[in-house]
Amino acid sequence: TGIRVSRLCFGSLTHSPSHGAVDRRRAAALLRFALEQGINFIDTAESYQNYECLRIALAGRSDEAVIASKSYAYTRKDMERSLTGALRALDRSYLDLFLLHEQETALTIRGHYEALAYLLEAKEKGLVRAVGISTHAVAAVRAAAAMAEIDVIHPLLNRQGLGIIDGDCEAMLAAVAEARAAGKGIYVMKALGGGHLAGEAAEALRFVFGLPFVDAVAVGMASRAEVKANVLLADGRPLPPRLAQAVRARPRRLLVEEWCTGCGACVASCHQGALVVVDGRVQVRAARCILCGYCARACRDFCLKVV
Repeated sequence: TGIRVSRLCFGSLTHSPSHGAVDRRRAAALLRFALEQGINFIDTAESYQNYECLRIALAGRSDEAVIASKSYAYTRKDMERSLTGALRALDRSYLDLFLLHEQETALTIRGHYEALAYLLEAKEKGLVRAVGISTHAVAAVRAAAAMAEIDVIHPLLNRQGLGIIDGDCEAMLAAVAEARAAGKGIYVMKALGGGHLAGEAAEALRFVFGLPFVDAVAVGMASRAEVKANVLLADGRPLPPRLAQAVRARPRRLLVEEWCTGCGACVASCHQGALVVVDGRVQVRAARCILCGYCARACRDFCLKVV
């Protein structure tokens, strides 16, 4: 693609409404700090609802950043609306990467092909530099690897295989290696398993940064200490004890607000089977929840939050 990215990608899901209230000024300051540390790659999505935050952060420095975004659109009209909206909100004339969000199988990708076709046209016009998919599934990685139209794949990968919906870590490793050998750019997500591997963060990140067929790793970062620590880990350097202590993860949980009506929309959206309706209200099976926050978008009343 000719696109050069930092090994560490700033995952901006942490700074989205699904993860709680967003302090735009604080988030913008942190992103600017990340740029100063050499992180030029930023991952976002239409569903993260944080384009304005990124625009504020990149004001006057937009050319320094490689931005990847994603959309659930499956029609030409809706994908055109998604891309146009992203360009406007981010105040950019083009986006570096634009992906089909959360593809599961070859059939899913074919079902979104009208949207992909539009992105390919946008690429020819210079509105997008590369196109691809994001996925939690081994099958989608393999399907995308065989498609000449796909430039980049953004798969879920962590050393315990948490969140992979159709296989384990070994199966995903094999699929991703095959995709890289086929010439696809690879940047992985959920290296910390949505927070479940936070207690072994250094080891978990060293695992993915050490994979020769992974070009970049998207990690959510909420503090300067986390940025500094992740830069060191991406560089293969040890963490000073004081810094390691500073980034020790706080416990997190999925909160179900008291006004939940138990409609079950979020249950259907959860690939992990972490949500269940009991006595007219959603409850969380903590052992299965990877704290990704995606279920929040399925809730019409915004009852679900990662806190």
